[in-house]
Parts: sequence; C-alpha cells; structure tokens
Amino acid sequence: MIKSIDYFASLVQQDDAIPLFEAALSIAQDEDRPVDLNACIVELDKFALRLRQGLPNNIAQIPKLRLLNDFFYQELGFAGNINNYYDPDNSYLHKVLSNRRGIPISLAVIYMELAQQIGLNVKGISFPGHFLMKLSVANGDIIIDPINGASLSREELEERLEPYFSQPRSPADPPLATYLANADEKTILVRMLRNLKALFTEHPHWQQFLNVQQRLVLLLPADITERRDRGLAYANLNCPQAALQDLEAYLDECPLATDAELLRRRLPELRAATRKLN
Repeated sequence: MIKSIDYFASLVQQDDAIPLFEAALSIAQDEDRPVDLNACIVELDKFALRLRQGLPNNIAQIPKLRLLNDFFYQELGFAGNINNYYDPDNSYLHKVLSNRRGIPISLAVIYMELAQQIGLNVKGISFPGHFLMKLSVANGDIIIDPINGASLSREELEERLEPYFSQPRSPADPPLATYLANADEKTILVRMLRNLKALFTEHPHWQQFLNVQQRLVLLLPADITERRDRGLAYANLNCPQAALQDLEAYLDECPLATDAELLRRRLPELRAATRKLN
C-alpha cells in the first residue's frame, strides 16, 4: 500500500502538471486519517456532469460563470464557514465537500475544478488575507470572491489591501495589479498547508503538524526553515534521530540565525536519545 506522503509526492513532482484538486484533497490523507479520495473525485465529477447537462450550447463565458455561481452557491449550498472559521476541517477538501462549508482557498479549489470541467479557465489569486479567483474575458479580468461568488470592483480590492499598507498609501507601494497575478498550483498548495500549520502551531497537535511539514518540505525543498520546523515536530514526537538530521541541516546552513543558539542547546539531548535507540 502506497504511503500517503509518497502519494502526495507523486502528485506534486512536476511543477507544470500538478493536479490541484487531487493534490489538495490528499493533504488530509494520512495513516491516522483515512480518506476515500476516489469517492471525493467521483462526487465532484458528478457535480460537473449535472452542471454541464444544464448548460445551453455555445453559451458565452459570462453567462456560464453566472450559472456556475448559481449551481455552486445556491443549488449545492457551498459557503464560508463563518461561525467556525478556524476549524482545520475547513482546509480538508473531503470535509468541505461533505459539509459544504470552507474558507476562501478550499472553496476556490473546488470551484476552480468545476469551472475547468465546464470550460471556464478560472485561476486562483494569492491575495493578502483572503484568497481570490479570476476569470479573464475579452473586456478584462473578473475578480471573484470564493466565499459567495461576488465580483469585486477595483475600489473593493483597493479597500481590502488597505490593512497591509501604511496609511495613507505611498506611491512607492506596489500597484494593485501586483496582487492579482495568477497563483500556480504549488503556491496554492503551500498556502493551504501554511494555513493548517498556523492552526497547529497555535493549538499544538504535533502529529498533524508533522503531516503538514512533510508536505511543505516536499514542495519547498530549498526552504531550510521548513525543514527546521519539521525537525521541531520530530523532536516533540520523540523521534530524535529524524529531528537531529533536520536541525543539524538547518544549523549548517544558517549558523548565525537568531534561533541558532537555542537550537544548538537542544542537540546534546537529541544525540543522547538517538544513542539510546541504537
């Protein structure tokens, strides 16, 4: 039986061909959290089939987008989980499919998969604070809020950016267009995982934190801080040998980091624990 982390690795090994929905779905697939991925994929395909059957022939993009919105938010009932926004289940797509509730990025991944299956090239936008979507049409870009399908005006987008700048905005601040670029599949997966990482850091659950870190290390092999954080998870799960390998690699690459001395103090204990295992 293929391990869940190996399955995820097989999905994300090629940057330009990552099956986003399947890879995002598999984030929840761990040995202690079995998920029927095939059932979820079949369910989404059935949604797409129902949607396609209701589409008129040769329908233009904008009317097709309106029908997708009606189907997704009204008929299927997807919405933001406003009452329990910080529940980790909002980032696990099998739970979002079941509960019809999620956060912007998880709703967007499902929405974008449906859009692709009906011929709408909806892309993700890694906008600060709130993931968005974009459909490019002849007259420009339609920016969509995944929570409710609303199209956002330039003024609304500028207003959403205000908390991330000194006030008033300076001419030196990046223009709005900088924040509306397409997010590739890897960027979306990293953002989903870092959302979970933040939750498991605030309310430590070390095994789930490690599950997240394993995937982040796969996606960002050059980011040594992700390997450091995986090492800390191993240390808290009493896996001293794995922790030692990751933390020593971090210290070798970042010997003058602000946390380097604190981590060095942990190494003797980890080495002693490793010797006991051997």
